[in-house]
Amino acid sequence: MLSVLEPRDIPPRLATGAFILNSGLGKLKADEETAQSLHGMACTAYPFLEKIEAERFTRLLAWSEIAVGGTLLVPFVPTRLAGLALTGFSGGLLGLYLRVPGMREPGSVRPSQAGVPLAKDAW
Repeated sequence: MLSVLEPRDIPPRLATGAFILNSGLGKLKADEETAQSLHGMACTAYPFLEKIEAERFTRLLAWSEIAVGGTLLVPFVPTRLAGLALTGFSGGLLGLYLRVPGMREPGSVRPSQAGVPLAKDAW
């Protein structure tokens, strides 16, 4: 039987969930310039996203972050399920980090100055 939440899981779930939830809530209020910027970077890594309008993409991203953050914060969601949601989220960020030019030092996986914030968010 899957345990819903072990006491040892609480601190990392709270910290990570609150951070991701806050990020999503902030994106709900994104202005057009921010939406264009987020969308442009995402389209560089994932060209299929060009079919989605920037403002719509940003709202979808915001709600995705809110869902992942909420999943981590809600105690009745099993840790393995919350971890699966977090893995998908981190995988998307890692793909962004690896595909967007300028995020890494040339010929390396080490982050450039511009890539440090994204690299931190991915793990």
